[in-house]
Amino acid sequence: MESVDFGNMRQAMVDGQLRTSGVTSAWVLAAMGNLPREDFAPDALRSAAYMDRSLPLAGGRTLNPAVSTALMLQVAEVEADDSVLLVGTACGYIAALLSKRVTDVVAIEALADLPGSVFSLIIIDGAVEFLPDSLLGVTRDGTRIVTGIVEAGVTRLASGIVRDSKVALRPFADTEIAALPEFAVKREFVF
Repeated sequence: MESVDFGNMRQAMVDGQLRTSGVTSAWVLAAMGNLPREDFAPDALRSAAYMDRSLPLAGGRTLNPAVSTALMLQVAEVEADDSVLLVGTACGYIAALLSKRVTDVVAIEALADLPGSVFSLIIIDGAVEFLPDSLLGVTRDGTRIVTGIVEAGVTRLASGIVRDSKVALRPFADTEIAALPEFAVKREFVF
């Protein structure tokens, strides 16, 4: 059985995937270059942790591609004094990356666990069709939101800033990110 050199694979991900996709944020490159992504992948998929694709996790969740994660963190412009809400924690990879930058990170898997605090930054680790009022209820003017969106079956990364309890999400990259069923529009039966 061959041993896997995860350190070299991690560096190849940073140089060959992140940098070539426009990721220039020093803290994002350092965090992703130092945090063992394979520790967040299922045992059977550890050797695929640095491939440019998503990996299935238990419970129907997904470890999104590293490029998607890096671009989201870069656009979020995470500052040390941000209070961050991470929705859709999946395996904890993004929470671990954020902990390298900020001390105030609240990570939840579902909206039912939404705290009553107000946040300066919300990152949703997945694609949404809509943002529920309950989520906007933990924002203030100026809160930044970074997420994936689903438009006509295509996922894109998007961001926006809350103004008067509303936010318009603007796409910034077409890239793979798993859709989150909790944020899907309920389909009605039509004759």
